[in-house]
Amino acid sequence: MKVASISELKRELVCKELTEVQDLCIRLAKYKKENKELLNYLLFEADDEAGYIEKVKTEIKELFDELPRSNLYLVKKSLRKILRITNKQIKYSSAKKTEIELRIYFCASIKKSGINMDFSIVLFNLYQQQIKKINQALATLPEDLQYDYVAEIENL
Repeated sequence: MKVASISELKRELVCKELTEVQDLCIRLAKYKKENKELLNYLLFEADDEAGYIEKVKTEIKELFDELPRSNLYLVKKSLRKILRITNKQIKYSSAKKTEIELRIYFCASIKKSGINMDFSIVLFNLYQQQIKKINQALATLPEDLQYDYVAEIENL
């Protein structure tokens, strides 16, 4: 079965009535948790981006508070889980400013947690990859906004 392209889907949705489109959205949200989370973001949180960022930061902080410190393997696994959640929230927003703020917060939380990255190449690479992504996203912002984040990035 051939799947239609986004432009074809968009043309078809324009032809549908409002109630039909609503029914399709609800049906789509029923099948996958990620679709439901995205719809939740678009309907309730997209208007208040600053509030959304604070909610995600709170969630990240709670996950860092639960981070196991005894075993390096469990630390790696937990950090990957936190990063996966962070990436998902960044994907929902698709705003570069949100991406930068959440990635900076993630990296700052790693530093603040006292995890020693000298003993693990995997953790060091994970951290460096986030710094690289921050710099890539920062390059797309206007210069006045870039300047606001330079000091925070230098601390990392």
